[in-house]
Amino acid sequence: MHFRKDERGFTLVEVLIVVILVAILAAIAVPKYIQAVRGARASDAKVQINAILNSAKIYQQETGNWPSDITALTDEGYLELDQATMRMWTFQLVGDQQIQATSTAEMKGGAGNVVTFNIQEGRWEGYGFPKTTGE
Repeated sequence: MHFRKDERGFTLVEVLIVVILVAILAAIAVPKYIQAVRGARASDAKVQINAILNSAKIYQQETGNWPSDITALTDEGYLELDQATMRMWTFQLVGDQQIQATSTAEMKGGAGNVVTFNIQEGRWEGYGFPKTTGE
């Protein structure tokens, strides 16, 4: 096989530079994509947690007590949870401080992922939310 000087092509160095640039872009883009997917999956839990919080506030205004659990809200007609979301998440009140959602095995992100809303601080934490650094 004979090569002529006027033949054009990419050198090994040029190909390696392109591969390195693609790898750097992927290293930046993939974590952001994964965080966006987690955020989208956690949005169902966030919507239901907001509904639980509003129902708990109404319950407290009408009864004078904070509800002991989600069942108290649903049994007394203060809250109706979406069944599709209930298959993917379980919800619980942690006193009057937090509302937590924990993913079940039916959620595509896997079981055991926790979304927490801190009622006193009005802050979301956990699955689907960026990690906070030292405050």
